Formats: sequence, C-alpha cells, structure tokens
Amino acid sequence: MKFKLIVVMVADEKTDAIIEAARTTGATGCTVITSARGEGLKPQKTFLGLSLEGQRDVVLLLVEEHLSRHILETLGEVGRFDEEPGTGVAFQIDLEDAVGLTSQIETIEREIEDQI
Repeated sequence: MKFKLIVVMVADEKTDAIIEAARTTGATGCTVITSARGEGLKPQKTFLGLSLEGQRDVVLLLVEEHLSRHILETLGEVGRFDEEPGTGVAFQIDLEDAVGLTSQIETIEREIEDQI
C-alpha cells in the first residue's frame, strides 16, 4: 500500500473544518502543529513589533494514494484557499515508506476496495 503526506497550512480558525473535511473524504487521522507562523506575498502587519495576523496551524495527514487527490481538492474547497488569499495552502508529497499504520491499514483497505 502506498501513502502520500498531505500538508495543510491553514489559519487556526479553519483547522477544525479542515480536519472534519479530511475525515469525511477518507483520512483516518491527522497531526496538528499549532502556532506556526508564515508569510505570503505581503509581509504581515505589526504593531510595536507584535504580529496582527492570527496564528496558523500545520495539519499533517498520511493518506492512501488513491484517496489523496480527492482529499486534497476537498481541503482546498473547504479552506477556500483559491478564493481567499492568505487563508492557507495544501500540498501532497509522495512517501517512500511508513511504519506504525497497522491499525489503520484495515480500515483504509475497506474504504478503497472498490478503487483498486
């Protein structure tokens, strides 16, 4: 079974919606790294050295490759990444190998049975 890592960098107020969307489209879990900071085309505004921008979260999802594109597109829609600049970005990376997924593989196999 092959996996992809989906990395989502999102405004923290959208994290719960992103996680729910990932679960409903086939993700079996995630890791959230809170209080990340990022900068896009325009530098963040500051007041007396303090950032006025909200915090970002990084959501890591290890998903089966047959489900990855659909999950990625759904996350983009839910997060409105293309419609609202600065709300976040998501991308996927091929994984060569992973361990510690034995308990999730049975669930994943049942979900993608029709697709492979």
